[in-house]
Parts: sequence; structure tokens; C-alpha cells
Amino acid sequence: MSHLVLVGGGHAHLTILKRLDVFSRHGHTVTLVSPDRYHYYSGMGPGLLGQTYSPPQIRFDLQEMVAGSGAFLHDRVVGLQPAQRTLLLASGQSLPYDVASFNVGSEVVVPQKFERDARLVPVKPIVNLETARQRLLAMPKGLKLRLLVAGGGPAGTEVAGNLRGLLDRTGRSGEVIQVAGHRLLANFPDRMRTLVLKQFARRQIDVREGVYLTSYTDGRALLDDGEELTVDGVFLASGVRPPDLFLQAGLSVGEDGGLLVNRVLQSVDAPELFAGGDCLCFAEQPLAKVGVYAVRQNPVLFENLLATLSAKPLQPFKPQRHYLLVLNLGDGQGVLHWRGHVLAGRWVCQLKDRIDRQFMRRFQ
Repeated sequence: MSHLVLVGGGHAHLTILKRLDVFSRHGHTVTLVSPDRYHYYSGMGPGLLGQTYSPPQIRFDLQEMVAGSGAFLHDRVVGLQPAQRTLLLASGQSLPYDVASFNVGSEVVVPQKFERDARLVPVKPIVNLETARQRLLAMPKGLKLRLLVAGGGPAGTEVAGNLRGLLDRTGRSGEVIQVAGHRLLANFPDRMRTLVLKQFARRQIDVREGVYLTSYTDGRALLDDGEELTVDGVFLASGVRPPDLFLQAGLSVGEDGGLLVNRVLQSVDAPELFAGGDCLCFAEQPLAKVGVYAVRQNPVLFENLLATLSAKPLQPFKPQRHYLLVLNLGDGQGVLHWRGHVLAGRWVCQLKDRIDRQFMRRFQ
């Protein structure tokens, strides 16, 4: 009997969690280690913030998923000892494994100059958006809010649009400012940026390009153009990185600290370690940190973990060259990018909603 430990219940582990009985039938034990009982689907996170979705609609009950075929350990992995095949937990316990797979996602980089308080909201993990939504709705309804979003990529754009949507849907007054850095949606076609800017201008979302957030302290946000803003919330969406777990363990990592894996999603140093989603660095080619890759790694990780435990050949992960990006802009409108083409409209948001709900039905 071998012991498989799943670290994190993210998108890339969902097939494994759904089919845990296969591992038990082969005589293996499985333990899922997660600091939270629920895993929130990132694709619907901005819609949760904007109150399009309720929490139960976008989350997976990890404890329920492993019930009957595995063990759920409510804890956090804080250390890794590859030579001893042991995980160190926040509770002070250690957990041995024969094979381990990591799907711990990425975290928003919070600069040292930023004071951590309830108004500062890293957009990952997604549960932060639900906590922020509840805090904003608990504030006096007559209070005019000022909400700042730092980051001009897809995540920051969706958060800005859905914050505006939250205010409008709940009858609250306030302003939303998106500090977009060098340029809004800089890595996408100009048409995509133009469509978003036009819609955001109509909805009075203030997009600041060529400006960066440099510090935050006690409700005051300082921009690099010298302006200081008093804010009721700062949402950080300005870049993510994997946790430094693998680097501290002395394992080979990529430039961002993600576990360096080969084409079968296996650590290049330790064949008993696997990874999926944002916490890996794929040695064959760089992968964008988007959920579609984690979802596509789902069945590959399932097959390869089972094969490793059974001493059978592994199958490669073949990342797709193109992926569909659809942004939920918070008012029922959406914009999509596919192979250089950009389309927008209410039907785009409806398409995203249908895709997301189908994904949830597969695993919930």
C-alpha cells in the first residue's frame, strides 16, 4: 500500500478528487492537505465579487469530495523534505508520503511598503474577494466609497468592472479607479483595450495608464505621479508568483519559483513529486498563469499519479498553443480574445457563464 498526498485542492486536482475510489481500489491511501475546506473556481471569482454568483455556486467542498475514499487534513504545508519524503505542516506535524502532487496555485506579491489591513485585498486566493464583498456591503449604504484596483491585466480589469457592478447592483455610490501600470491589457490587441476603455468610460470607471501604486498605509494609497488617495479598498492584481516552498526545499525551480517539471508534470529532481496549475514551471515552454492549463492538466495528473504508484509508463502533457480568454466586465457584458480576434457583447458574457457552469457541474 502506497500513500499519495495531494497538496491543495485546486483545478488540476479535481479529476483525482472526483475519482479517488480508483486509487483505493488499487490499494493506495490518499490524503488531501488544504488550509481551507472549500476551493473557489477562479474563473467565476470576479462574478462572485460583483454579486452575479453566490459562494456555493463557485466553490468545491473538498472535505466532501474526499469523504469515503480518502482523508482530509485541514492544515497547510509549510516545508518539504524531498530526501525524507516528508511534508512539514503549519500545525507542527510532519506527513510522510510515497508520492505527492502540488496544486497550491500562486499568490499576489504584496510589497513590503504596503500595510496589511482589511482594506488591502490581494485578488488571490479567490476567497479574498468574497471577504471583501462582505466587508463593503456591511459599510453604511450612504457612504461614498472609493475603491482602487492595482493592475492592468485581465484580473485587474475584471475586478474593476465587477466592483462597479457591485456598487450599481446594491444601490451604493462611489468611484472605482483602476491603476493600470504601463498600459491597460498591454499583452493583448489594441482593439481589446479600446473596447474595455470605452465601456469603462461609460460606466465612470477611472482607468489610469502610465501610473503605478507605490505604497499603501492606513487607508492612503500613494501613486508614483505623487497623488495620494484616501481609499476604502485596494485590490492588488499586479502580478502573482508561486509560494517559495520548492526553492526552500532545494528543488529546481523556474524564474518565478515554480517547481520545474518535465513533460509528464514530474519534478526534474524528484520523480515522486508532481505539480499542476500556477505553482509549476513547465520546462519545455513557458505557460501563462491561466486556469485553462490547470484544467487541461487535470486528467494527465490523474493518469500519471496512478501510473507512478503502479510502476507504469507516464503520459505527456501537451499544452495547447492558443486558449480562449473571456473577461466578465461586471455589467452583463464581456470581451473575448481568441487567436488575435477580439469580440464583445452581452452574448460573450453569456458564453462565459455557460462554460463556467458546465465546468462546475463536472466536479461539484
